[in-house]
Amino acid sequence: MYDIQICTQYIKCGMMPSMSTPPDRRTRKRLATRLGISNIATRLFLDRGFDNVTVDEIAPAADGGRMTVFNHFPRKEDMFFDRDEELRQLLRATLLQRDPGVAPIEALRLLAHRLVEEQSPYVRFSTASQGFVKTIEASETLKARARAIRDEIAQVVADALAESTGKKAVDADARLAASLLLATWTVALIHGHQTFRQKRNAGEARAAFLAVIDKGTAGLTVALAGTAYIRAATVP
Repeated sequence: MYDIQICTQYIKCGMMPSMSTPPDRRTRKRLATRLGISNIATRLFLDRGFDNVTVDEIAPAADGGRMTVFNHFPRKEDMFFDRDEELRQLLRATLLQRDPGVAPIEALRLLAHRLVEEQSPYVRFSTASQGFVKTIEASETLKARARAIRDEIAQVVADALAESTGKKAVDADARLAASLLLATWTVALIHGHQTFRQKRNAGEARAAFLAVIDKGTAGLTVALAGTAYIRAATVP
Protein backbone atom coordinates (compact mmCIF):
# COMPACT_ATOMS: atom_id res chain seq x y z
CA MET A 1 0.00 0.00 0.00
CA TYR A 2 1.44 3.34 -1.00
CA ASP A 3 1.73 6.18 1.48
CA ILE A 4 -1.98 6.98 1.81
CA GLN A 5 -2.47 10.55 2.89
CA ILE A 6 -5.00 11.93 5.34
CA CYS A 7 -7.08 13.24 2.46
CA THR A 8 -8.02 9.79 1.11
CA GLN A 9 -10.98 9.71 3.47
CA TYR A 10 -13.40 11.84 1.47
CA ILE A 11 -16.12 9.23 1.20
CA LYS A 12 -19.12 10.52 -0.76
CA CYS A 13 -22.19 10.21 1.40
CA GLY A 14 -24.66 12.70 -0.02
CA MET A 15 -23.72 15.42 2.44
CA MET A 16 -23.62 19.13 1.70
CA PRO A 17 -20.71 21.11 3.20
CA SER A 18 -21.64 22.34 6.67
CA MET A 19 -22.45 26.02 7.01
CA SER A 20 -23.10 28.27 9.98
CA THR A 21 -26.17 29.80 8.29
CA PRO A 22 -28.64 28.22 5.85
CA PRO A 23 -27.58 28.86 2.23
CA ASP A 24 -29.85 30.80 -0.12
CA ARG A 25 -31.59 29.15 -3.07
CA ARG A 26 -28.85 30.04 -5.54
CA THR A 27 -26.16 28.64 -3.26
CA ARG A 28 -28.16 25.47 -2.66
CA LYS A 29 -28.51 24.97 -6.40
CA ARG A 30 -24.79 25.51 -6.95
CA LEU A 31 -23.87 23.07 -4.19
CA ALA A 32 -26.32 20.49 -5.50
CA THR A 33 -24.80 20.76 -8.99
CA ARG A 34 -21.30 20.44 -7.57
CA LEU A 35 -22.23 17.41 -5.49
CA GLY A 36 -23.95 15.77 -8.45
CA ILE A 37 -20.89 16.20 -10.67
CA SER A 38 -18.60 14.89 -7.94
CA ASN A 39 -20.74 11.82 -7.23
CA ILE A 40 -21.06 10.87 -10.89
CA ALA A 41 -17.36 11.46 -11.55
CA THR A 42 -16.35 9.42 -8.52
CA ARG A 43 -18.59 6.55 -9.56
CA LEU A 44 -16.88 6.51 -12.96
CA PHE A 45 -13.43 6.73 -11.36
CA LEU A 46 -14.18 3.78 -9.09
CA ASP A 47 -15.62 1.68 -11.91
CA ARG A 48 -12.99 2.38 -14.55
CA GLY A 49 -10.00 3.98 -12.86
CA PHE A 50 -9.26 7.69 -12.54
CA ASP A 51 -6.90 7.92 -15.52
CA ASN A 52 -9.35 6.13 -17.83
CA VAL A 53 -12.16 8.68 -17.40
CA THR A 54 -12.19 12.05 -19.20
CA VAL A 55 -13.98 15.29 -18.37
CA ASP A 56 -15.76 14.99 -21.72
CA GLU A 57 -17.31 11.76 -20.42
CA ILE A 58 -18.17 13.17 -17.01
CA ALA A 59 -19.97 16.26 -18.32
CA PRO A 60 -22.82 14.55 -20.23
CA ALA A 61 -23.19 11.91 -17.52
CA ALA A 62 -23.80 14.80 -15.10
CA ASP A 63 -26.22 16.51 -17.52
CA GLY A 64 -23.86 19.42 -18.01
CA GLY A 65 -21.17 20.78 -20.27
CA ARG A 66 -17.41 20.76 -20.04
CA MET A 67 -17.33 24.39 -18.87
CA THR A 68 -19.89 23.65 -16.15
CA VAL A 69 -17.62 20.95 -14.78
CA PHE A 70 -14.57 23.23 -14.78
CA ASN A 71 -16.56 26.05 -13.18
CA HIS A 72 -16.98 23.81 -10.14
CA PHE A 73 -13.73 21.82 -10.31
CA PRO A 74 -10.58 23.45 -11.79
CA ARG A 75 -8.85 20.05 -11.89
CA LYS A 76 -10.20 16.60 -12.60
CA GLU A 77 -8.70 15.24 -9.38
CA ASP A 78 -10.66 17.85 -7.38
CA MET A 79 -13.81 15.87 -8.22
CA PHE A 80 -12.35 12.96 -6.29
CA PHE A 81 -10.94 14.95 -3.37
CA ASP A 82 -14.02 17.15 -3.10
CA ARG A 83 -14.15 17.48 0.69
CA ASP A 84 -10.74 19.05 1.11
CA GLU A 85 -12.06 22.43 2.28
CA GLU A 86 -14.40 20.83 4.82
CA LEU A 87 -11.47 19.08 6.48
CA ARG A 88 -9.43 22.27 6.62
CA GLN A 89 -12.31 24.11 8.28
CA LEU A 90 -12.82 21.27 10.75
CA LEU A 91 -9.18 21.26 11.84
CA ARG A 92 -9.08 25.05 12.19
CA ALA A 93 -12.28 25.09 14.20
CA THR A 94 -11.02 22.31 16.47
CA LEU A 95 -7.95 24.36 17.38
CA LEU A 96 -9.40 27.87 17.44
CA GLN A 97 -12.67 27.03 19.18
CA ARG A 98 -11.41 24.46 21.65
CA ASP A 99 -12.10 24.60 25.36
CA PRO A 100 -9.32 26.72 26.89
CA GLY A 101 -8.69 23.93 29.37
CA VAL A 102 -7.68 21.57 26.55
CA ALA A 103 -4.20 21.79 25.02
CA PRO A 104 -4.04 22.15 21.20
CA ILE A 105 -2.43 18.75 20.58
CA GLU A 106 -4.89 17.06 22.92
CA ALA A 107 -7.79 18.77 21.11
CA LEU A 108 -6.76 17.07 17.88
CA ARG A 109 -6.43 13.70 19.61
CA LEU A 110 -9.93 14.11 21.01
CA LEU A 111 -11.14 15.05 17.53
CA ALA A 112 -9.91 11.71 16.18
CA HIS A 113 -11.82 9.86 18.90
CA ARG A 114 -14.95 11.92 18.26
CA LEU A 115 -14.84 11.28 14.52
CA VAL A 116 -14.59 7.54 15.16
CA GLU A 117 -17.45 7.64 17.65
CA GLU A 118 -19.61 9.57 15.18
CA GLN A 119 -18.61 7.18 12.36
CA SER A 120 -17.48 10.14 10.31
CA PRO A 121 -16.66 9.52 6.63
CA TYR A 122 -13.20 10.95 7.31
CA VAL A 123 -12.25 7.86 9.34
CA ARG A 124 -14.44 5.19 7.81
CA PHE A 125 -12.97 1.76 7.25
CA SER A 126 -15.24 -0.30 5.03
CA THR A 127 -15.49 -2.11 1.72
CA ALA A 128 -16.50 1.20 0.13
CA SER A 129 -13.50 3.06 1.52
CA GLN A 130 -11.21 0.33 0.20
CA GLY A 131 -12.47 1.16 -3.29
CA PHE A 132 -11.35 4.77 -2.83
CA VAL A 133 -7.94 3.73 -1.56
CA LYS A 134 -7.39 1.31 -4.44
CA THR A 135 -8.41 3.97 -6.96
CA ILE A 136 -5.77 6.32 -5.53
CA GLU A 137 -3.14 3.59 -5.50
CA ALA A 138 -3.70 2.99 -9.22
CA SER A 139 -3.26 6.65 -10.26
CA GLU A 140 -0.04 8.66 -10.11
CA THR A 141 -2.09 11.83 -10.62
CA LEU A 142 -4.25 11.15 -7.57
CA LYS A 143 -1.23 10.20 -5.48
CA ALA A 144 0.51 13.45 -6.41
CA ARG A 145 -2.59 15.49 -5.56
CA ALA A 146 -2.95 13.62 -2.26
CA ARG A 147 0.61 14.54 -1.32
CA ALA A 148 -0.02 18.17 -2.23
CA ILE A 149 -3.20 18.30 -0.15
CA ARG A 150 -1.34 16.77 2.79
CA ASP A 151 1.25 19.53 2.63
CA GLU A 152 -1.44 22.19 2.31
CA ILE A 153 -3.30 20.80 5.31
CA ALA A 154 -0.06 20.74 7.32
CA GLN A 155 0.28 24.47 6.65
CA VAL A 156 -3.32 25.08 7.72
CA VAL A 157 -2.70 23.19 10.96
CA ALA A 158 0.58 25.04 11.60
CA ASP A 159 -1.11 28.40 11.13
CA ALA A 160 -4.06 27.42 13.34
CA LEU A 161 -1.75 26.09 16.06
CA ALA A 162 0.20 29.35 16.10
CA GLU A 163 -2.95 31.48 16.02
CA SER A 164 -4.60 29.47 18.77
CA THR A 165 -1.71 30.16 21.14
CA GLY A 166 -0.93 33.74 20.12
CA LYS A 167 2.28 32.84 18.31
CA LYS A 168 3.56 34.15 14.99
CA ALA A 169 2.50 32.21 11.90
CA VAL A 170 6.15 31.39 11.16
CA ASP A 171 6.64 29.68 14.53
CA ALA A 172 8.99 26.73 14.01
CA ASP A 173 7.41 24.68 16.81
CA ALA A 174 4.00 25.04 15.15
CA ARG A 175 5.40 23.78 11.85
CA LEU A 176 7.11 20.88 13.56
CA ALA A 177 3.93 19.99 15.44
CA ALA A 178 1.83 20.15 12.27
CA SER A 179 4.24 17.94 10.34
CA LEU A 180 4.32 15.35 13.11
CA LEU A 181 0.54 15.47 13.45
CA LEU A 182 0.01 14.88 9.73
CA ALA A 183 2.51 12.01 9.85
CA THR A 184 0.65 10.51 12.81
CA TRP A 185 -2.75 10.71 11.12
CA THR A 186 -1.32 9.32 7.86
CA VAL A 187 0.22 6.30 9.58
CA ALA A 188 -2.97 5.81 11.60
CA LEU A 189 -5.10 5.77 8.44
CA ILE A 190 -2.73 3.36 6.71
CA HIS A 191 -2.82 1.05 9.71
CA GLY A 192 -6.59 1.26 9.92
CA HIS A 193 -7.02 0.36 6.26
CA GLN A 194 -4.48 -2.46 6.48
CA THR A 195 -6.29 -3.87 9.50
CA PHE A 196 -9.60 -3.78 7.66
CA ARG A 197 -8.10 -5.45 4.59
CA GLN A 198 -6.69 -8.23 6.72
CA LYS A 199 -9.58 -8.80 9.13
CA ARG A 200 -12.62 -7.25 7.41
CA ASN A 201 -13.69 -5.92 10.79
CA ALA A 202 -14.49 -2.20 11.02
CA GLY A 203 -14.33 -2.17 14.82
CA GLU A 204 -10.81 -3.57 14.86
CA ALA A 205 -9.77 -1.14 12.13
CA ARG A 206 -11.08 1.83 14.13
CA ALA A 207 -9.29 0.59 17.24
CA ALA A 208 -6.05 0.22 15.27
CA PHE A 209 -6.44 3.76 13.93
CA LEU A 210 -6.97 5.24 17.39
CA ALA A 211 -4.09 3.27 18.90
CA VAL A 212 -1.68 4.98 16.49
CA ILE A 213 -3.29 8.39 17.11
CA ASP A 214 -2.83 7.98 20.87
CA LYS A 215 0.74 6.73 20.53
CA GLY A 216 1.65 9.52 18.12
CA THR A 217 0.13 12.12 20.44
CA ALA A 218 2.20 10.77 23.32
CA GLY A 219 5.31 11.16 21.18
CA LEU A 220 4.32 14.68 20.21
CA THR A 221 3.89 15.59 23.86
CA VAL A 222 7.50 14.63 24.51
CA ALA A 223 8.84 16.30 21.36
CA LEU A 224 7.04 19.55 22.14
CA ALA A 225 7.76 19.65 25.86
CA GLY A 226 7.84 23.19 27.16
CA THR A 227 5.78 24.66 24.30
CA ALA A 228 2.28 26.13 24.39
CA TYR A 229 1.00 23.39 22.11
CA ILE A 230 0.87 20.77 24.83
CA ARG A 231 -0.23 23.07 27.64
CA ALA A 232 -3.81 23.93 28.42
CA ALA A 233 -4.57 27.56 29.13
CA THR A 234 -4.90 28.55 32.74
CA VAL A 235 -8.60 28.54 33.52
CA PRO A 236 -9.63 31.12 36.15
